[in-house]
Amino acid sequence: MSSDYNPPNDPLDVIHSDHEILIVNKPAGLLSVPGKGPHLADCLIARVQDAFPQALLIHRLDRDTSGVMVFALTPHAQRHIGLQFEKRYTKKTYVARVWGTLEPKTGTVDLPLIVDWENRPLQKVCHETGKSAQTDWRVMRSDSVESRVRLMPKTGRSHQLRVHMLSLGHPILGDPFYATGEALNYPRLMLHSEELRLRHPDGGEGVRYRAKVPF
Repeated sequence: MSSDYNPPNDPLDVIHSDHEILIVNKPAGLLSVPGKGPHLADCLIARVQDAFPQALLIHRLDRDTSGVMVFALTPHAQRHIGLQFEKRYTKKTYVARVWGTLEPKTGTVDLPLIVDWENRPLQKVCHETGKSAQTDWRVMRSDSVESRVRLMPKTGRSHQLRVHMLSLGHPILGDPFYATGEALNYPRLMLHSEELRLRHPDGGEGVRYRAKVPF
C-alpha cells in the first residue's frame, strides 16, 4: 500500500480553533502521522504543524478515512482530551456506505479484534486474544445495492468499523483492505468521521464539531 501513496493537495480545512484546541477536517488519502520512509512523510500532523507549530497529536484516523480530527494546542489540552478518549468519554459518529442491504435497521456489533500478524496491517476477529470492541449502527437508507449507515463506535480499535461491517457481510465500499469484487470498485473508502463530541479542556463544557459528509 505504501508505494502508491499519493496524498491529496487539499488546503488545510480548519473547522474550529481557539487557545486550547484545533479541529480539522482530514481529507481521505492522507496519513494522520508519518509512515516509515521519506515517501510517507507527508501527513496531516505535519501540515497542521506548518500552520500551528505548537499543535500536538491526540488521536488518529486511518489514511483512507476522512473527517473530524482534534489536535491539542497546549500540553494541558493534550492530556485532558487524551484522557477522554482513553476513558471513552468522547462520542464519535461516522457515516459509511456499505455493500448490500443492511438489516435490521439498528444493532450493535460486539466482536473482539486483534491484528492479523501474517497479513498486517489487517485486523481480524479473535475471541481468544482479541481486545473488546463494540460498534452501534443505524441505517439511514438502503437499496438492493448499498446501505448508508451511521456508525457509533464505543471503542477505538484499529480498523474497528471496517472489520465490524465486514463481519456483518456488508464491507464498506471502496475499502482497499476488506472489500472485494464490485464493492471495491469505488474512488475512495466510503467512511467519514462526521461528528466528534468532547469536553472542552478549558472549563469542561460539552462541545461538538461536525464535518459534512463528502459522498
